[in-house]
Amino acid sequence: MHTSTAGLGVSQAPSPDADNEDIIIKPGYSPRLVNADLAPLKHQRWGAYNIFAFWMSDVHSVGGYITAGSLFALGLASWQVLVCLLVGIVIVQLLANLVAKPSQVTGVPYAVISRASFGVLGANIPAVTRGLIAFAWYGIQTYLASSALIIVILKFMPGLAPYADVHQYGFVGLSSLGWVAYMVLWVLQALVFWKGMEAVRIFIDWAGPAVYVVMFALAFYLVSKVGLSNIDMNLGSVKFTGLQALPVMINAIALVVSYFSGPLLNFGDFARYSKSVPAVKTGNFWGLPVNFLGFSVLTVITTAATLPLFGKLITDPVETVSHINSTFAVVLGAMTFTLATMGINIVANFVPPAFDFSNVAPQTISWRMGGMIAAVGSIFITPWNIYNNPDVIHYTLDILGSFIGPLFGILITDYYLIKKQRIDVDALYSMEKTGRYWYRGGVNPKAVAALAPAAFIAILMVLVPVLSSLANFTWFIGCATATVLYLVINRSSSM
Repeated sequence: MHTSTAGLGVSQAPSPDADNEDIIIKPGYSPRLVNADLAPLKHQRWGAYNIFAFWMSDVHSVGGYITAGSLFALGLASWQVLVCLLVGIVIVQLLANLVAKPSQVTGVPYAVISRASFGVLGANIPAVTRGLIAFAWYGIQTYLASSALIIVILKFMPGLAPYADVHQYGFVGLSSLGWVAYMVLWVLQALVFWKGMEAVRIFIDWAGPAVYVVMFALAFYLVSKVGLSNIDMNLGSVKFTGLQALPVMINAIALVVSYFSGPLLNFGDFARYSKSVPAVKTGNFWGLPVNFLGFSVLTVITTAATLPLFGKLITDPVETVSHINSTFAVVLGAMTFTLATMGINIVANFVPPAFDFSNVAPQTISWRMGGMIAAVGSIFITPWNIYNNPDVIHYTLDILGSFIGPLFGILITDYYLIKKQRIDVDALYSMEKTGRYWYRGGVNPKAVAALAPAAFIAILMVLVPVLSSLANFTWFIGCATATVLYLVINRSSSM
């Protein structure tokens, strides 16, 4: 079923609507738990480059640019920021290696591997939770990408500017031109997704590298304009030195890990296509510490150059390119960052809910239908209104995000410490009362008992003002709490 070759070359991956020769559906599998999208893969073809490209698409976005650049404005020296970036991204790399293995070894997506810890029906708890988070962020990322597209449209057709004003021509909080740009990107992303995982693989294989080309060009252009000697690599004044900097550095490290917490949780959706665990680890190494640091250096150079060139510090790359006095440069830059945002949106917010929602009712909801549920729903939640209201986005997404750490902790603890890396793949698809992952009602009460208090504690960090200083650590607190509780509950029940 699995090969052991770890190659660095690009390879082909089966589409979610795979032919029978690409999947394994045994006669004993319950229709309630399986379809062609959720079944174990017979052929796993992705190489290390495909995983590398996945992380490039995840990092090379407007959000990734702003996140990396913001660390330099915390009042830390450049070397301190570099340490934070290194430590944070190495933590993400180690966690990605851990979460990838169970899905790669079994060939199943995140929602299915969660059945081992939550029960064959209880897995809908982590699946729907992750799906809802991706649901909301899909709409927000599409909106951000559409904002870049509007810049391009207005560069060629400045007469349309009134239609970009929501107060003159707007509907439910979005301008007429905004609606056009949003729906254009909505359709483009849907077309890539509709073609299946092979199309997704091809898209991310070139989208990430394309951003590098533009980033290098943008950095070279800005540096040539202002001169390297006029660029201050400390984007903010250095406020913290010695031990004073330690709490700020720890906070910066937490921000890096938190930024990747969503795609990290469901990384198994992509690792399942990899030909071997070593291939995944190689891709993770090049895609995370190496790629992230390279992208961060380019980010700080371009961001630092905006101060002497434009008279203000600009952390949004789309705004940066909009200030360049060249139509070609503006169009190229804006379109590239638009495609980059599409890349992260597809891998982080389109594919996950596709598998997650399909897991709820496999015979009714296919992979494609699951993804389209999220896509259509993203329009009706009017993500521009969510994004433009900090309180709404803070309470809605942060509360949902408080479940990510506990879910990760339970999954990893169960696989490595409770199950000892032994998974009965056939039992993941069995509704038999004697099945290894069947519990009363199909839900493992131990997992729920660990998840509920851990998520509650994480939510308190978001809602209680006096605990707000710990809000950036909700992933760590939730993960650690769920891990300890799950271990204690399992070991006490076995005594």
